[in-house]
Amino acid sequence: MDFDNLTVDATGPIARVVVDRPQRLNALNHATIDELDRAFRALAADPAVRVVVLRGAGDKAFVAGADITEIRDQSPVEARGFSRAGQALMSRIADFEKPVIAAVNGYALGGGLELALACHLRLASDNAKLGLPEIKLGIMPGFGGSQRLARLVGPARALELMLTGEPVDAATALTLGIVNHVVSADQLDDRVDELAGGLAKAAPEAVRGILQAVRQGLDGPLEAGLALETARFAVCCSTDDMKEGTGAFLEKRAPEFTGR
Repeated sequence: MDFDNLTVDATGPIARVVVDRPQRLNALNHATIDELDRAFRALAADPAVRVVVLRGAGDKAFVAGADITEIRDQSPVEARGFSRAGQALMSRIADFEKPVIAAVNGYALGGGLELALACHLRLASDNAKLGLPEIKLGIMPGFGGSQRLARLVGPARALELMLTGEPVDAATALTLGIVNHVVSADQLDDRVDELAGGLAKAAPEAVRGILQAVRQGLDGPLEAGLALETARFAVCCSTDDMKEGTGAFLEKRAPEFTGR
């Protein structure tokens, strides 16, 4: 895959996507959003890819936000299109049937935090700063942050972060539940690779079922979520991987899942 604002390595079960605009602290402009959308479309269709790791280039920022130079000159109609494109990308990542891990190093602000929130798991370096500071620019989150952050941490804490615009450090983000783990900056890549490597060995159908059951179950009544869980559980039990997993457990050996 050939991109101007990304680097993508999809040569094995763990695909690595890097937002590569370090001169702009990896800010999201129209072109980068489009390239991320195309990259995730391609990775979704690649059966060899089982996990995606998303990070920003350099050591200063995951993604520092949306590109303000583009936002400043937009008409309301153009702003609506920009918001919809960003939201579509975030939904594509949130709905991805393979785990997506955000490696958050440095700043994850505005659109950068919205991008991280769309990922399934978030690991942060201890120097990370996370927030939705759009109010300080006279605007509000436009890529889904007002919805995903409130669902993740509750409306009161989300409103505080959005209405004050003040970022939080990694330790606070961990306490709030915005990130799953915090590690030192020099250990972030190793910890992410360790997590991704474990997920890449999991049974793909079970992974898809868990991701779908949690994602869709939270948006509906409990009964609907339970029905979806039952349906996906039954699908898992039709696979060779289920037979391999249960057999390996009884034989006291490590399973080798093939995706069948």
